[in-house]
Amino acid sequence: METFESRPKSTEPDEPQGTRHRYVTVRGGLRLHIAEAGQGEPVLLLHGFPQDGHAWRRLIPLLGDQYRLICVDQRGFGRSDAPRTGYDTDTRVADVIALLDALDLDRVHLIGHDWGAWTGFHLCLRAPRRVTRFLALNMMHPWPRHRRLLPQAWRFWYTALLEQPLLGRWLLRKRPAFTRYLLRRGVVDQAVWAPAELDEYTRSSAEPDRARAGEALHRAFALRDIARLALGRYKKLRLTTPTVILGGERDFMLPPSVLTPPGAARASDLRIEVLPDAGHYVHEERPDAVAEAARTLFGR
Repeated sequence: METFESRPKSTEPDEPQGTRHRYVTVRGGLRLHIAEAGQGEPVLLLHGFPQDGHAWRRLIPLLGDQYRLICVDQRGFGRSDAPRTGYDTDTRVADVIALLDALDLDRVHLIGHDWGAWTGFHLCLRAPRRVTRFLALNMMHPWPRHRRLLPQAWRFWYTALLEQPLLGRWLLRKRPAFTRYLLRRGVVDQAVWAPAELDEYTRSSAEPDRARAGEALHRAFALRDIARLALGRYKKLRLTTPTVILGGERDFMLPPSVLTPPGAARASDLRIEVLPDAGHYVHEERPDAVAEAARTLFGR
């Protein structure tokens, strides 16, 4: 494993003191970048789009005194490798399992946001013994009520652009205002974003390989996961991991009306909580509330 102590790009925003960086090589030679902080029970954190592991910088000072936080840049994002393939949910779950194996971690607590939370749900379904408890931020579970979800489908208009071959990567590369719009639209209070943070996420998303990865991520979901949802392929699966979904009252993509309980037949221990006056990036706007939810859930 290659280790280094600081972020090499001077354009990147500040990070919590004491954060340790390294690369971990997993299946097929894929190099994943991770940032670690704190000590205690291990907690794996999976970011959403268009962020990377640096998305968790506000949680590190709040949870690092109690937990060992492992913030991974998932395939195609941040400083991890960005191969041409492998952005479907099954492959991303396999990446996470391989990472846990490489780190000699049998079980972890899990926090995921957006796409990272979707990966987290499928990790819990595929390998339940690897996750002790799961905090999912701004993401629905795999058993949404279609009568609640379909009227809100218009909110996903931007994903219809990102998933189009060539168009998605072109938008991310040549129209940085598009990425900035998604980040700004995702918060209630615009002051949450420091200029350096917006610059870095926009710059990273515009790199050719990472722009292609962003397109591939959305296209894989459209071609595979949406079909599975429509056909009810997840109905036979049951979530046994104690889970809390934490949403934002003013989430532009997933409003609270979509976050409906799946029923005991689908999940034995799943609760839904909504933060008032928060948008799609609750870990950015309300890190205190996210940290408290994590401590409460993990301490059960």
